[in-house]
Amino acid sequence: MNVWVSLAVLAVAVLLSEVARRAAIRLLRGASRAAVLEAASTFQLCCCTHELKLLAGAVEPAVSLTLCYAITVVHLQTFRGASCNPCGVVERVCRGSSGVGAALSVVAAQFSAALAARHFAASVWSQGLSESHVTHRRFGFRCFDPLGGTVLEAAAVELACAFAVQAVALHAHKVDERLRVHVFAAVVTALVYTGGSISGAVFNPVLAFSVQFLCSGHTYLEYCFIYWLGPALGFTGCVLLFEKILPFLSGKNSAGRHVHKHKGQ
Repeated sequence: MNVWVSLAVLAVAVLLSEVARRAAIRLLRGASRAAVLEAASTFQLCCCTHELKLLAGAVEPAVSLTLCYAITVVHLQTFRGASCNPCGVVERVCRGSSGVGAALSVVAAQFSAALAARHFAASVWSQGLSESHVTHRRFGFRCFDPLGGTVLEAAAVELACAFAVQAVALHAHKVDERLRVHVFAAVVTALVYTGGSISGAVFNPVLAFSVQFLCSGHTYLEYCFIYWLGPALGFTGCVLLFEKILPFLSGKNSAGRHVHKHKGQ
C-alpha cells in the first residue's frame, strides 16, 4: 500500500510540474521562461525526494534504490535543461552563458520552488493516505536527525558525491546518447546507496534546503556547512581538476617531452 500511494504522489508531482513547464514554453520567453522552468523542475525534484525519503523507512532497501533509479531517469527525461541546482547556475555565469541578474532570478525560483515542495509534501501527508503518511503525521511531520556520522564526515560525503556527479556530467558526452540518462541515474543511485546512511547523499544545496534543513539534531549553520559548502567545494574542485589542472599538467608534460625530443635530435 505504501509503495502504490507513493507512486501516485510521485506521478502527481511530475504531472503538475510538466503542466507548468509546457505552459512556460508556450507562453513565456527569455528570463521568465528560464525561471519558471527551473521552478517547475525543482519543485518536481524536491517533492519526489520528500516522498522517497519518507518511503525509504517503510520498504526494503532494494525497492527504495529501484525507485530512486527510476525517478532519476524520469527527472532527466523531463527537466528540459533545468539544472535544479545553484551550482549549475553559477557554472553558467562563470562560462559566460548567463548574466548575473538572470542567474539570481533562477536561484530565487529554485529556492521558492523548494519551499513550495516542502508545503506540498506536508499537505499530502496530512491526508493520511498510507501508513507512512499516518505515522509521519502522528509525529507532527517532524524530521529527525538525517546524519549517520559526524558533521565533518557528512560534509565530506556531500563533497565527494557532488564531485562524482559533476565528473559524470563533464564526461557524459563520451557515452552513447541513448545510455547517458541511465549511466547518470546509476551513478546517482550508487551514491545514494553508498553515502545515504551518513549524510543522506543529497549533494544539491536547494534540495537539501527543502528536505534536510528542518530536521532536528543539528543547527542551521551546521546544515549550511554540510549541504551548501560541501557540494560547492566538490563541484568547484571537479571543474578545476578536469578543466584546469589536468589540462595544464598534460600540456606541461607534452611540452617537456617535445623539448627532450628536440635536444635528442
